[in-house]
Amino acid sequence: MNSSATAFEKARADGRAALVGYLPAGFPDVQGGIDSLRCLVDSGCDVIEIGLPYSDPVMDGPTIQAAAQRALEGGVRTRDVLRTVEAVAATGVPTLVMTYWNPVERYGVPRFAADLAGAGGAGLITPDLTPDSAPEWIAAADEHGLDKVFLVAPSSTDARIAMTTAACRGFVYATAVMGVTGTRTTTSDLAGPLVTRTRSTTDLPIGVGLGVSNGDQAAEVASYADGVIVGSAFVRTLLDHDDRSTGLRALAALTEDLAAGVRRA
Repeated sequence: MNSSATAFEKARADGRAALVGYLPAGFPDVQGGIDSLRCLVDSGCDVIEIGLPYSDPVMDGPTIQAAAQRALEGGVRTRDVLRTVEAVAATGVPTLVMTYWNPVERYGVPRFAADLAGAGGAGLITPDLTPDSAPEWIAAADEHGLDKVFLVAPSSTDARIAMTTAACRGFVYATAVMGVTGTRTTTSDLAGPLVTRTRSTTDLPIGVGLGVSNGDQAAEVASYADGVIVGSAFVRTLLDHDDRSTGLRALAALTEDLAAGVRRA
């Protein structure tokens, strides 16, 4: 299993933060999603997050919602997500699934963990599942050596952050914007203090997601975080380009700009 921790360690050895890229599986279709994710890898992403399209998102903004809806309308199912994981993990880059909990519970937690591990997945990011509500997932993840990535937020108490980081494996996801996801013109002033508070509880890498959309913002976040997580900007790039080859070129250009930003920091 290729844990995300290995990518963070390599980036740290290179004197930089890791670039973490997100796209939903099945967008614009299954093969198109695989091609887009491989483009992220080829253009500089160190870790990949693959979204499991879900009909009732809690924290996704309109951009990711639109892409997920297209995937669902195209008939994407959990098996397609696992097929996407297998194709992307074959590149050697740690590949995680980011999903709301209901689809995993419906699929069957032990079965999902086994199938994710069998596809070469590194682990799971669970935005609406907290460690104190996750004994079945924690047991299944431990059985298969999968990363367990839980979220901390600016509203988290110090005790809550400590409890959350103690349950994580791979890295900790710091969501530094209160509200739904989406690109922003400025980075949040809540991110730095959240990373400081989180770092006091763990030696795990801390990845920050807060709507980064360009290399300058990536450099700013990379100056204090171990990882810069980008999702909505990648999705928006594909939504803005109907022609697949043009979209992939734009996706590669954006990824290269973001990768250059984390190197500058």
